[in-house]
Amino acid sequence: MIQIVKIEEAVGYPLAHDITEIIPGKYKGPAFHKGHVLTCRDLDHLRRLGKDHLYILTPEKDEMHEDEAAKAIANALCGPGVGWEGEPREGKVSLRATQDGLLKVDVETLMRFNLFGDVMCATQHTNSIVKKGEQIAGTRAIPLLIPRQRVDAAVAAARRSEAGVLRVLPIQQAIVGVLITGSEVYYGRIEDKFEPIIRKKVKALGGSVLEVIFLPDDDQMIADAANRLIDAGANVIVTTGGMSVDPDDRTRFALKAAGATDMVYGSAVLPGAMFMISYLRNLPVLGIPACGLFAQTTIFDLVYPRVLAGERITRAEIAAFGHGGLCIKCKACVYPCCPFGK
Repeated sequence: MIQIVKIEEAVGYPLAHDITEIIPGKYKGPAFHKGHVLTCRDLDHLRRLGKDHLYILTPEKDEMHEDEAAKAIANALCGPGVGWEGEPREGKVSLRATQDGLLKVDVETLMRFNLFGDVMCATQHTNSIVKKGEQIAGTRAIPLLIPRQRVDAAVAAARRSEAGVLRVLPIQQAIVGVLITGSEVYYGRIEDKFEPIIRKKVKALGGSVLEVIFLPDDDQMIADAANRLIDAGANVIVTTGGMSVDPDDRTRFALKAAGATDMVYGSAVLPGAMFMISYLRNLPVLGIPACGLFAQTTIFDLVYPRVLAGERITRAEIAAFGHGGLCIKCKACVYPCCPFGK
C-alpha cells in the first residue's frame, strides 16, 4: 500500500526510496537515502528539489519493495561468472563479471524476462570480451512496489535458461600453431606480412605462438605440418593463404587430407567471406583469407574468442553473423565498440 502525504506530514517517517538531486554538470545522486528518518530541517531542502509530497509505504503481503524485488531478479539472472555486491539502490543492481572471459547472453530468455514490464535488464552484447569486475548488465525493479506474483513469474522466466541468462565463459590460453601457405611466399617471391598480424591478435587474448611454418601450395606438406604442430602441443591452428578459388590454393583440401572434419568454408561476413574453420583431431583450425592483410577487423576477430571459450563453431553460427556482419569501414577503427558482428 502506498500513501501520498505532504512533506510536513512525513516528518518522523523513514523515506521509502532515495531522493535524487541533480546539479547540472556537477552531480547526480541521492540527496537523501532510503530509510532516512525525515526531520523538520530537511523540509526546505526537499522543497528546493521540487518535492511537496512523499510516499509512505506499508507493503501488503502480496507486494515487494523495489529493493527486495531487485535482489530476487538479480540472483535469477546471474549464471556462472556473473555476480553482484552490496545493496540495491533505488531498485537497481549492477551485474558484473567475476572473471575474465566471453560474455554469453541468452537473448531469447532475456526478451521474455523484459516483457514483464515491471522489471528490466539491459546487457552488453552477447559474445563480448569482458574483464573481471566489469559491469556486463544492469537490472532493476521499476515500480516502488511490485506484486510479488509478478516478481516470482519474472524470476521463474529467467531461471528457465539452463545455463543462465548471463554467464561469462573463461577463455583458454591459446598455444597457436601458424601455417603460412603460398608458393610465392615460400620461395621468397614476395615478403610475408601475415605473421606479425597473427602474433598481435593471439597476444591480445593472452595466447602465444608455438611455431610459424611457411609452406608451398603442396597438399602433403601442408597436411604433415598441421599434424606436426598438434603433436608439438598446439591447441589452435591458424592458417593463411590458400583460401580463395584459385586452383593453386590448396590449404583447405590439404587439411581434409590431414583428417580435418566439420569444415565450414565461406561466411556471411565482410570482410571475411572466404573464411574457413574446421577441426583436426578435435582441435580448431581457422583459415584467414587475404582480407586479413588489409582490414584491421575481420571475421577472425569474431570467431577466435568464441573458439577460445570452448564453443564449437558450425555453419549455423557462421550464418548468424550475417546480421551485423558488414564492417562499415570507419576512418578510425573502434572495434569492438561498434556494430560489427553484433
